[in-house]
Amino acid sequence: MTPSSADTPRDLAVSGHVNVDRFLRVARFPAADRTVPVTGTRTELGGTAANLARVAAARGVRVGVAARIGDDFPAEFRRRLVSAGVDVRELRSVPGRPTPTCFTIEDRSGEQRTLIDQGPMGDGPGPRPSRAWLRRYAWLHLGTGPPTLQLALARAARALGLRVAADPAQEIFYRWRAPDLRDLLDLSEVLFGNVAEIRCATDLVGVASPRALLDRVPLVVRTEGSRGATALSRVGAEHVPATRPRRVRSIVGAGDAFRGGFYGAFFRGAPLRRCLVEGGRAASGWIEGNRP
Repeated sequence: MTPSSADTPRDLAVSGHVNVDRFLRVARFPAADRTVPVTGTRTELGGTAANLARVAAARGVRVGVAARIGDDFPAEFRRRLVSAGVDVRELRSVPGRPTPTCFTIEDRSGEQRTLIDQGPMGDGPGPRPSRAWLRRYAWLHLGTGPPTLQLALARAARALGLRVAADPAQEIFYRWRAPDLRDLLDLSEVLFGNVAEIRCATDLVGVASPRALLDRVPLVVRTEGSRGATALSRVGAEHVPATRPRRVRSIVGAGDAFRGGFYGAFFRGAPLRRCLVEGGRAASGWIEGNRP
């Protein structure tokens, strides 16, 4: 059967961004009130949901995305998701709105500055995934997106018997309020984040350490850049070193790729440590430019 068949049992639904990513390369970032020349540009399919889903699908996960896009979303990008094996039935086009777009400036050292036009992934009303679609899945991964939408999906998923993973990513710094984040963690079994994001979660929840988050969520998976990744659970901790990339094309989306690799091992029934290792390998491959 094809990945989009309604009769196919599914593993993972991902709610988050499907973006157009526009990159500008410069030798150095401009100072205030100064101009620097652009030395290169490129446009790519991106977004937390799209990146994660493509990597997970390449590892055998039966995955679908739920996201709002604009009616200007490139047809080629949709075809790439479908050809990767991603269920796109809940990739909803909102007429008259621009597709969510990230504008990322990269300097020659690899440092970045990013702006986002949320488009229909802003906080206004919009289409939500159908319960009929959602109930086809075993897990729901809640990435970036309006907190009101993500919380509603978490509650709907739990009511349908799905298990939930929370992953607000960088939006934890500017979209999530403390009461909403506490509710999200109480509905979830896993919290993903990098070092800064997990630190922000502890501040918002009002606890002293990442381990204290385990009072609300049973597993915390923290990516740590060149230091690797750590999983904190109620029975202990697992740490794995990073898989070093042989070259660096771009680090944008590496965290999403880690999650895709993690889920690839997870849905094969691998132990937690192996999930972390496979996540690190997927992130390294993504940084090198090896992308589905």
